[in-house]
Amino acid sequence: MRICLLTIGKTSTGYLRDGIEEYASRISRMGQFEVRCLPDVKASRKLTIELQKNSEGELILDQFQNGDYVILLDERGREYTSREFSSLMDGLSHTVGKTLYFVVGGPYGFSADVYARANAMISLSKMTFPHEMVRLFFVEQLYRAFAISRNLPYHHD
Repeated sequence: MRICLLTIGKTSTGYLRDGIEEYASRISRMGQFEVRCLPDVKASRKLTIELQKNSEGELILDQFQNGDYVILLDERGREYTSREFSSLMDGLSHTVGKTLYFVVGGPYGFSADVYARANAMISLSKMTFPHEMVRLFFVEQLYRAFAISRNLPYHHD
């Protein structure tokens, strides 16, 4: 199974980018993983929120193929402990046929079409975080999930 963290826009803050690259490198030693950044929507300040979400949604939906499993990182998603998330990942590793996508949307969330395509939604917290931080938090949790399932000395209860 391949895993892809799909985001809108680049991570421009240096220390966050460095952290994401560090955890992405660690994850890649355990399996196929990539962070794919889609371009920001052009002239988004002139668009309504719905038009921006729809434009971003088209970019996002173009990435998926039949057989891909899509999980949105969304404030309305299910919250997991690190151990629960590790168990989820173990289960998905046996059932996902192609690529497992985790998707971070733009500043206003996802279009209705992206929600309709999603197989599941996960929330990292009830709190709101900047999207660049969510990327770092997520890759750290993904690494932690792999470390838990492999009994590596990273996670402490």
